[in-house]
Amino acid sequence: GEIELPKLFKQLMKVIIENAGAQRGVLILKQAGQWVIEAEGAIKNNEQVRILQSLPINQSVVPTTLINYVINAKKSVVLHDATHQGQFTQDAYFVDNQTQSALCAPLLNKGQLMGLLYLENNLTENAFTQNRLDILKVLSSQGVISLENALLYRTLEDKVEERTTQLGQANLEITELNKQLKDENLRMSAELEISRQLQQMLLPKEEELQQIEGLDIVGFLEPADEIGGDYYDVLKSHGRVLIGIGDVTGHGLESGVLAIMAQTAVRTLLANHETDPVKFLTAINETLYENAQRMSSDKNLTLILLEYEAQAGGGGLLRLSGQHEDPIMVRNGIVEQVDTTELGFNVGMIENITGFVNQIEINLNPGDVVVLYTDGITEAENREKKEYGIERLTEVIQLNWQKSVDEIRQSIINDMRHYINPEKPDDDITLLVLKQK
Repeated sequence: GEIELPKLFKQLMKVIIENAGAQRGVLILKQAGQWVIEAEGAIKNNEQVRILQSLPINQSVVPTTLINYVINAKKSVVLHDATHQGQFTQDAYFVDNQTQSALCAPLLNKGQLMGLLYLENNLTENAFTQNRLDILKVLSSQGVISLENALLYRTLEDKVEERTTQLGQANLEITELNKQLKDENLRMSAELEISRQLQQMLLPKEEELQQIEGLDIVGFLEPADEIGGDYYDVLKSHGRVLIGIGDVTGHGLESGVLAIMAQTAVRTLLANHETDPVKFLTAINETLYENAQRMSSDKNLTLILLEYEAQAGGGGLLRLSGQHEDPIMVRNGIVEQVDTTELGFNVGMIENITGFVNQIEINLNPGDVVVLYTDGITEAENREKKEYGIERLTEVIQLNWQKSVDEIRQSIINDMRHYINPEKPDDDITLLVLKQK
């Protein structure tokens, strides 16, 4: 599969223009040593984003003095009345167009300038408020990551194209919602709702799970009222099966973004045939740590990876690495927990986790069960503020392990809801049940 850069430009410009309070936006990138305009978009008369095929920057399209200043300074400039205030009032573009509000922001990748965003609003002064600038900072950070990853994604298989289509559909939903919302607080609520939808859209489909030879698998993810950062995935690539589950600290848009970054990193490493668990988790950690630093975020996540291999004589083999909530296993009718303390370290917390990563192997016999979960289940509280707890979860699994994976999953969810009723979970609820055929 392939992610087309023009399509990515369109998605990026639509989201940024609509969320930053701009009428018009221009995306400028460096190509062959020259700064060129790659995309231009506007909201006037429902104008679509235009791909300009590397048009050289010129005074008729953008304020070149402002653009050159940001290229050299590598810092954002916000002009609340561009025609009458500030050091760029004599720029020919501002004079000709009587521009009111203008903003130019650098797109930095590991300290290197890879592009610029120029936004303007000619209806009002002071259009770019601090709230909108904060939103633009998050969107720009994710935009840089998307641009950086686009070339890597070129060589991946058809799954990437499917995921990209899903993200494109999500962006269309964001656009439609934003047209209906005029109040700024309602706009922010809509963005959180779309983030919850993105979590669901990136989960593996039922038909993907059914293709895993040797295992019955079922998953469940229910986001909390406020967007969180739970993640799980089941991937099959080049004969390998990789299962992952993780939980980003805290809540909010940053946590959701970090979970998507983790999913992208895992999928990319698997597609590029990385088999060493130390290198695998170290690479994920390095990516998330650097991105969190770029976002000035203290978020990190627990993450375990299980590589599954069906055995020719029956049964299966699990290779487990990483640190997360201890998996619960039923082998030969005996329930046990797998301690992951010595298998890894929180991803994205420190710069290098190489010395913390280890791997263990677990043999599965037909009928054996593995339950993976996040702390949204075990830490769910009832009206008396008492947690559901690992002991009760283990008891439910002990009573139901001989049933199908769907029945095991539903038994756990039903029992947890019954325990906390009438309270609602204040964290994401994520569950993955595996059963050896």
